[in-house]
Amino acid sequence: MNAVKKNKEQKFQKKVFNWWKENKRDLPWRKTINPYYIMIAEIMLQQTQVNRTIEKYNEFIERFPTIESLVEAEIVEVLRYWSGLGYNRRALWLHNAAKQIIEKGSFPKTPEELVKLKGIGSYTSRSILIFAFNEDLATIDTNIRRILVAEKFAEENAPEKELLKIASKLLPVGRSRDWHNALMDYGSLELTAAKTGIKPISKQPKYKSSKRFYRGVIVKFFTRKETADAIEIAENCEIPIEQLDEILQSLQKDGLIKKDDNNYSLP
Repeated sequence: MNAVKKNKEQKFQKKVFNWWKENKRDLPWRKTINPYYIMIAEIMLQQTQVNRTIEKYNEFIERFPTIESLVEAEIVEVLRYWSGLGYNRRALWLHNAAKQIIEKGSFPKTPEELVKLKGIGSYTSRSILIFAFNEDLATIDTNIRRILVAEKFAEENAPEKELLKIASKLLPVGRSRDWHNALMDYGSLELTAAKTGIKPISKQPKYKSSKRFYRGVIVKFFTRKETADAIEIAENCEIPIEQLDEILQSLQKDGLIKKDDNNYSLP
C-alpha cells in the first residue's frame, strides 16, 4: 500500500477515535455482546430512528430475555411489544428468525448463514457479527457512506460495492465493534447531512396518513381487540374507506392479519 495513503488512513482512524472518546453515545445495545440482543437491536434500527428505538428495545428484551422466550410467545404479544416502531412485519421476521436459530441449534457466525434468516440482509448480517463478535468486517449505512464521501475517500455516486471495499481498507483490525460505533456516532452527531450537504441515496416517504401509517394503526388496534370486520376497522382506525381494501390486502399478504369470513384478526 502507498505510504502516503496508509498515513492518511491512520490519521483518519485516529481523528475518529479521538472524537469518539469525548462524544460517544450511551446506547443500551452497546452494553451487551449477546448476539440475540444485538439481532433485536439491528432489526429494530433498520427503519427506525435511534431515539425511538431505545425504549422499545429495553421493553422488548425485558419481556423476551432469551431467544427461547421469544419463540414461545404468541405473535399477538410480540406485535404488542413491537407496536410503535413501524414496519410491523419486522416483528414477524424477528420471530421467524428466532425459530430458525433454535432449529439450527446455534447462532449463525457468518454473513452467509445470517442472510438465510427471515428479515436479515447483507447490512444487518454484517452488523450483527461486528457488534456481537467483533468480526473484522466492514458495513455501510447512511452515516458511514456520508463520512466516506465527506472525508474524500469516495465519490458521492460511488456504488455500495465500492464503498464496502473502501470501508474494508479503513477498518482497524481487531477493533471493528468500536470502529463502527465511532463511525455511526461521528456521522450522526458531527458529519451530519445538514453540515455536509450530502444527501442519502433514498429518502423516507411521508409517514403521517400514509398507507404505512394506517397499517401500523390497524396492527395496534388488533393488539387490543381480537376480531373486527372492515367497517369496524375503518371507524376505529379512522382510515379513508377508499384506501381500506388495499391496506387490508397488503397486511394479509405480509402475514400480519388474517381473514375468516368477514372478520379480520392477527394471525
